Amino acid sequence: MDNCFTSFSNLFFMKIDLEEIEKQLKHRLKYPYKWYRKQNNIWDKHTNFIYSTPTWEALIPLMAAVVKKEKLDKKELFYYAINRWYNFWSAMAVEHIFSTCDGIVPEKNTKNRLVDFTLQGISFDHKTSVFPKGFNKSFEYAKKNPRELIEWLYKNQSSQQRHHLKNRLFVIVYDKNGEHWKLKSEINLLEKEIKNYVSNFTPFQLQKFNFSTETETLSDVIWVEKPQ
Repeated sequence: MDNCFTSFSNLFFMKIDLEEIEKQLKHRLKYPYKWYRKQNNIWDKHTNFIYSTPTWEALIPLMAAVVKKEKLDKKELFYYAINRWYNFWSAMAVEHIFSTCDGIVPEKNTKNRLVDFTLQGISFDHKTSVFPKGFNKSFEYAKKNPRELIEWLYKNQSSQQRHHLKNRLFVIVYDKNGEHWKLKSEINLLEKEIKNYVSNFTPFQLQKFNFSTETETLSDVIWVEKPQ
């Protein structure tokens, strides 16, 4: 979970090194994925240094400084910060991957929270999510019935800043052992599956929904499964 904005415009202001991002993200894997509190604006503000801190080493003293200044619980701040950091930098890597694909045109409007890019003239937001436990059906079932999963994802999305019912491509990560979240650090694997999807994309494969009377919603799933 994270309510941070990430947009292709960010990519014009920083150098993206996918190999280095993967290396840094994997420092996070030795700690369990726990949130000791619900995400909120106050704690987001405490940890907004994550946006300008791409390395794990630099993250540590920044967390310590906030704990001392704000007199916060060390464990709670630590997990809150590393979770936001992990999700943000994984998202930045995914955005960069999309931006380098043939046929993708990045959205230039930095204030457009509904569109990250266009693919063959169709606008999309994208979201990387772990395979949801709350779906209550197997991964194999979901792959055979993507429409049902997509509808569930739209219905159960968080009420944060990127909540919407417009076109979206879902990047769903799945690990048979249940630790789906760890695949967000497997940048090479994400790159392989995303580029394969984009290179074989056809508008005819999109699922169509009528969530509102205003416009039709188009969506699809890019499956990223840990090799066995």
